[in-house]
Amino acid sequence: MAGETGTEPALDGFVPWPEEVASRYRSSGYWRGRTLAQLSRDWCAAWADRPALVAGGSSGDAGMNAVWTYAELDARADAIAGVLWRTGVRPQDRVVVHLPNSPEFVAVLFALFRIAALPVLALPAHRSSEIRHLVRATAATAYVIPHDGPETEHAAIAHEVAAEAPSLRHVLTAGPAREFVSLTEPSRTEVPWPSAAPSQVAFFLLSGGSTGAPKLIPRTHDDYACNIRLSTARADLSASTVYLTTVPLAHNYGLGCPGILGTLSVGGTAVCTDDGTPARAFSLIESHRVTHAALVPPLATSWLDAAPASRRDLSSLVLVQVGGQRFDSANAVRVSGTLGCRLQQSFGMAEGILCQTGWDDPDELVHTTQGRPLAEHDEILIVDAAGRPLPPGEPGQLLVRGPYTIRGYYRDEDYNRTAFTPDGYLRTGDLAHLRHGRLVVDGRLTDVINRGGNKISPGELEDHLRAHPEVADVVVVSIPDPFLGEQTCVVLRDRPAGNPDLASLRRFLAERGVARYKWPDTLRVVGFFPRTAAGKISRAELRAGLVREV
Repeated sequence: MAGETGTEPALDGFVPWPEEVASRYRSSGYWRGRTLAQLSRDWCAAWADRPALVAGGSSGDAGMNAVWTYAELDARADAIAGVLWRTGVRPQDRVVVHLPNSPEFVAVLFALFRIAALPVLALPAHRSSEIRHLVRATAATAYVIPHDGPETEHAAIAHEVAAEAPSLRHVLTAGPAREFVSLTEPSRTEVPWPSAAPSQVAFFLLSGGSTGAPKLIPRTHDDYACNIRLSTARADLSASTVYLTTVPLAHNYGLGCPGILGTLSVGGTAVCTDDGTPARAFSLIESHRVTHAALVPPLATSWLDAAPASRRDLSSLVLVQVGGQRFDSANAVRVSGTLGCRLQQSFGMAEGILCQTGWDDPDELVHTTQGRPLAEHDEILIVDAAGRPLPPGEPGQLLVRGPYTIRGYYRDEDYNRTAFTPDGYLRTGDLAHLRHGRLVVDGRLTDVINRGGNKISPGELEDHLRAHPEVADVVVVSIPDPFLGEQTCVVLRDRPAGNPDLASLRRFLAERGVARYKWPDTLRVVGFFPRTAAGKISRAELRAGLVREV
């Protein structure tokens, strides 16, 4: 194919690191000047004949256990890049990728890197409401779906969003197509392989913020390559690694912490599944001799409960990562004896900072902390309400900055002024303290609901529910749940004419295209909402009252 073109200008709306900071990260070796397109080609060339990806699928899926070598992944990525280019996708075009955990997800991602287009990674559970927001917020020109069969809902979502978003010109499928363009079609299109600067945006992740719709997180080639490399080293991945992906690949945790990209970076094999239940996962572990897996706490707990009675051979497991929310110490202690492997606790966010326990950490710290940052240049501050640093051991607001932590959300100047300090620290919204140099996350200062590792914005859900004709006013809060960590509770202000029930609210959200994991678990009706001295609704007081009721 043709040679490289020149690099594209910086993306409008992206907040870069200050040049003096960027220079320090380059000279320190964190940023090595290689794009994800270059790195992915290197990986495929270095281990061409090795198995790269296994289609673990879900129970009952056709085509499960199909294996792609690195050479096959490379060829499929090139072919998809050809179809994308022929269709009209160009450098820096934003492309919403809405795919399940599968080899196709990786091939599409690599293909977009190769033509310097920018993937916007939607979660598999997202529906029309979330996709509409992503397309509008990024002015996306293309939308990639699994296939356009009616049972997937994706075709209907594509039609609905395209009718409302003028920027969306292309809908492509990673499988058979009836009315859209299939990325599986053979392509001999000559692609000029555009080059991107390593400091430029490579793709977008989504925040789990508490205010409104998800914020867009721009990750650059330099910073994400650093993220992958350091987390891969902390987990001690190698060419013999077989990594089971149960968390969404569109999520930072499953993508590169170390995730699927970390596994491929060292020549390992990734088993892709969106079914992490013990029955399916244990079968995959036995069949493929899985060595590493990443779980959220509720899933880890279900594994621990099911393992003693399982007849599956889990002896290949070496390391189980648990992250996405705090893992209680009682269950953390059970991992080694029940699953026969090492536990790695992990705290991270799509915005960047990643803390993980290490192989050399004492068991007591592995069981009770979320580990230490990946990089020496990661900076952590624990401060009080006035922004003053607190001594080790005292909980406070967690502020972070570093070589793979963003300096601003995409196209959101107003929010950036409050989300970041003037000197570039990200206000994470978490309450935490340091213990023996390790991070311990105590809770959150923000109202975001962490339901089994899925982050739910109360503000976004409230906006939807206020449109219900029988809702007078509504507040969404979390309440504790022994399995999920938190439940989503909708609190309605009593309406004399009557109030909708929980089933009615769920049907309403389904009709509005809201992802199922965001639907409320419980419903309460109150005569009034408690308020602060400033007249604002007191979520804390409301939540406390609900907890007392439980």
